Amino acid sequence: MGSDSDWRVMSDASQALTDFGIPHEVEVVSAHRTVDKLVSYGREARPRGLRVIIAGAGGAAHLPGMLASLTALPVVGVPVQLATLDGMDSLLSIVQMPAGIPVATVSINGAKNAGLLAARILGASDPAVADRVEAYARDLEAQVEQKNRRLKESL
Repeated sequence: MGSDSDWRVMSDASQALTDFGIPHEVEVVSAHRTVDKLVSYGREARPRGLRVIIAGAGGAAHLPGMLASLTALPVVGVPVQLATLDGMDSLLSIVQMPAGIPVATVSINGAKNAGLLAARILGASDPAVADRVEAYARDLEAQVEQKNRRLKESL
């Protein structure tokens, strides 16, 4: 994430990965304040064994795009809502990447979905993760049916 203040949102991605049993790291890397660290992190991510990067950023939100320019790994961008512009500035900064620098982008403050998307990406080559993702989807389906049943019973 671009700042430790982004943790209030990005903790949802970490929790989703933890829930799926996916080891991960959490790091503050500012695209503007720690440029050398950003370059090292992006270039060394794949050799270190990372397989997906989730990058959350607010405001100008350059972190996801800059990381995507430094690595061949998939990057999932999370626009973090700040006090101004309701996060639209972050969303537009992340989603409008130039040709050749793709960043998958989730909703404003959508870190949980970023974690789930990362799990699906990893599940494409890891059957155990894919099984956990499928079990999660079945659980969501069961929750909807349970809510539907409770609603009907309350009428």
